[in-house]
Amino acid sequence: MQSTIEQSRAGERPLTQRVALVTGVGPGLGRACAVALAQAGADVAICDVDTATLEATRAAVEAEGAQCLAVRCNVSSSVDVQGMFSRLTERFGTLHILVNNAALTPNRPEDARRRNIHYGYVTTPVPRQSLGFTSGMSDEDWQRYWGVNVHGVFHCTREALRLMEPQRYGRIVNVASIAGISPMSAHSPHYSASKGAVIAFSKSLAAEVAGANIYVNVLAPGGVATPEFNAYLGSLGEEARNRLWQMVPSGRLGTPEEYASTVIHLAGDHYLVGQVISPNGGAVI
Repeated sequence: MQSTIEQSRAGERPLTQRVALVTGVGPGLGRACAVALAQAGADVAICDVDTATLEATRAAVEAEGAQCLAVRCNVSSSVDVQGMFSRLTERFGTLHILVNNAALTPNRPEDARRRNIHYGYVTTPVPRQSLGFTSGMSDEDWQRYWGVNVHGVFHCTREALRLMEPQRYGRIVNVASIAGISPMSAHSPHYSASKGAVIAFSKSLAAEVAGANIYVNVLAPGGVATPEFNAYLGSLGEEARNRLWQMVPSGRLGTPEEYASTVIHLAGDHYLVGQVISPNGGAVI
């Protein structure tokens, strides 16, 4: 006979009595993941460097009836991360699910310029040449992505494992990008490299900890319909937008909620270990 908990998890709230942590909870994928985890029955800790973002996401999580701990934390700082985990264990006692979503993305004017050049290059018949992105990149531009995108994933994962290993249970979802598995983001080699590093780390880690019933997997999204990306699309002319959609067979971006539904599966009971799952509308098959 199933226990009450098992019956609950088999129903509409499969993550009841689980505690989850989502990093980087701005409007878009991070907030959607936090809300979806709450809807699935988990209590949720969230972190971000922006206080207004934290409060908005906390309100959205609590509106689903879940407990929520909101912590301002720069995940590139191991000291900040240790402090966050101290507060998490004080509030909830342990952690079952970690979603490493915090990341820097290419959103500066120079990044948009390179993106426009790249998209034009791959969607129009022009002579083949080097686009000169890597040779023109500064040390500062290259290095700025590693603190959050790579070191932050390590810092949070290390602290999470110190809770998950003794209890012999955990689910870790590292959010990488289609940029880490394809040339779709050739306009941003620094970002692509950092997301490729997340994938390599995740595969190594997955093999290390699976024997303790800690399953590590990667979500590698294609384009996400975030406010930021929608603003970029709005800055393009109709012809340029139509050329961009030629790269995506579905002809649209994925919604944050669509991506979050995959995270919910990876946060639950399954047999996936060290897999890279890339919802991307067919851009990479």
